[in-house]
Order: sequence, then C-alpha cells, then structure tokens
Amino acid sequence: MVAPFPGAAAVRNVTFDRRELEAILRLYGRMVAEGEWRDYAIDHLPERAVFSIFRRTSEAPLYTVEKNPKLAQKQGAYSVVAQGGMILKRGQDLARVLAVLEKKPKLVSV
Repeated sequence: MVAPFPGAAAVRNVTFDRRELEAILRLYGRMVAEGEWRDYAIDHLPERAVFSIFRRTSEAPLYTVEKNPKLAQKQGAYSVVAQGGMILKRGQDLARVLAVLEKKPKLVSV
C-alpha cells in the first residue's frame, strides 16, 4: 500500500502475481530470442496492472497486456491492446489472451 502523503488513505495498486508474470515473461522471452521484441515495462496502477512491450526502448509500446480486476465479471480481467489502442483480445484466461501475440506458422509450398 502507498499513501501519497501523511494522513492520506492508503491506495492498493493492482499487480501481476507470480503465475501471471511467468506466462507473460515466457512469451516475452521467446519473442526476444526471435528478435521481435527488445524491452518491456511494468506499471502497477490503482485500477490496473500494465505490461508494456517495446520493439525499441525509445518508441511507444507495440502491445500492452493489461489486468483490470473491475472487468473480471464482465469482459474479463485480461486484455491485449495494440499500439493504436485497439483491443486485440480480452478474456478471463491469461494464456488464451496471450495466444493472440503468438507467431503463426507460415505455410510454404515447394
């Protein structure tokens, strides 16, 4: 909990738990190994937790993986948002939501 100043009410930030971070970092590690992604940032805010994925550190994030517990009973607590703000996938299961970022195998005819 963090109190902004003495005497203020403490604010509890939303965080990713160990299981969630493991799933996100497993995908992130594969994409770094393939040379697609290079940097990340994690923000724990009062209403949501955000994992931002960057191609280069100086750019805007390519994708953000967001956890918003207030949406858990509605559309789902997890979402993947593209750079332009478009929600690519939303749901209750983090693994299924992250699947939208997996590279699809390309078919090659010989």
